[in-house]
Amino acid sequence: MNTTFRYRHLIALLVVFEIIFFWGVRAEAHCDTLDGPVVKTAQMALETGDVTPVLKSVPISDEKAIREAFQNTLAVRQLGQEARKLADSYFFEPLVRIHRAGEGAPYTGLKHGIDVDPAVTLADKAIETGSAEKLSGVLTAAIDKGIKDRFRRVIETRKHANESIEAGRQYVAAYVDFTHYAESVHNLVEKKAEHHAHP
Repeated sequence: MNTTFRYRHLIALLVVFEIIFFWGVRAEAHCDTLDGPVVKTAQMALETGDVTPVLKSVPISDEKAIREAFQNTLAVRQLGQEARKLADSYFFEPLVRIHRAGEGAPYTGLKHGIDVDPAVTLADKAIETGSAEKLSGVLTAAIDKGIKDRFRRVIETRKHANESIEAGRQYVAAYVDFTHYAESVHNLVEKKAEHHAHP
């Protein structure tokens, strides 16, 4: 594996990290969806009658509340199909709310059919398949395209920057966009380095 490939691979993984933990209204909302990992785990737990798998999603201080909600849900589920649906929702709501609070993120209710960021979907798929190759490739290509598109825009607008005030403004806007994009990618690398330096 050459240095360039490793560097590009690192940047791609850092972008995923940033999307999931720093950038993301959409990424954060992944845990708010009915098809997100928290609710999926809860559904499996309810089917098996074992609360253990969901406890990893909540702080220790909230474990008792989740255990109680789980037992109440199991009891109500026995009353029929309609009761089962209501009981499941009763359990999902506090579980996701507590999970979100543990992340330091706001809870605005469970989402139905929300669009999850494609990067998050690919990250989930990578975990399921045991391979991050597709995720790395997609994100590396996206970064590469982002740099080149912005660079082309800067070079093109620079040619005409002194022709008029408006042309100059277009160049400045393209320059700011290009340099900020480069800075953002670099900051991701620096943040990751600091994280490793201070475990």
